[in-house]
Amino acid sequence: MRIVQVAGGLMMALALAGCQRTGSMGSVNTQQNITPLEAQPIGTVSSSQLPDPTTDTSGQFPEKPATDTAMATGTGTGTDTAAAASALDVKKEAMVGNWRVASGPSSCDMFLTLTNLGSGSRGGTRGCAGELTAMGSWEVAGKQVVLKDRGGNPIARLYKTADSRFDGSTNSGQPVSLSR
Repeated sequence: MRIVQVAGGLMMALALAGCQRTGSMGSVNTQQNITPLEAQPIGTVSSSQLPDPTTDTSGQFPEKPATDTAMATGTGTGTDTAAAASALDVKKEAMVGNWRVASGPSSCDMFLTLTNLGSGSRGGTRGCAGELTAMGSWEVAGKQVVLKDRGGNPIARLYKTADSRFDGSTNSGQPVSLSR
């Protein structure tokens, strides 16, 4: 019991010591002598035409993403054309979350977010095979959901066919469907 009283008294003394004013704050000089920086001379300004990034051969600009015009225009496989013709409206916010993917004989998981990544939003797959393993982003273009690789190139296009279902195909023509 005596040890508890001594320890309690010691803790009380330390707590009160922390509350005392030492007076050392009174000696702090709050009025500092600040000298302004001198203006620095600048070089001359020149102007010239920037190089055209589409015809760059110096390697200064990254490679332009490839597009699949047959898929972009909806003239790809018969399945894509039929899906495009009867596609339902797509809201980007409704796409966010986990999706079950069926692609050919295999299935896997896909996760879509609204975090910006390049011209689309961040997304990814787990357990997928083929082209879908490279998925890194996605975007909604009209009634179409475009899945892109990590370089921003389209790898698949899907259309909303039911309330929680999207159907389409990869660039190689492999059928793909998303469902929840």
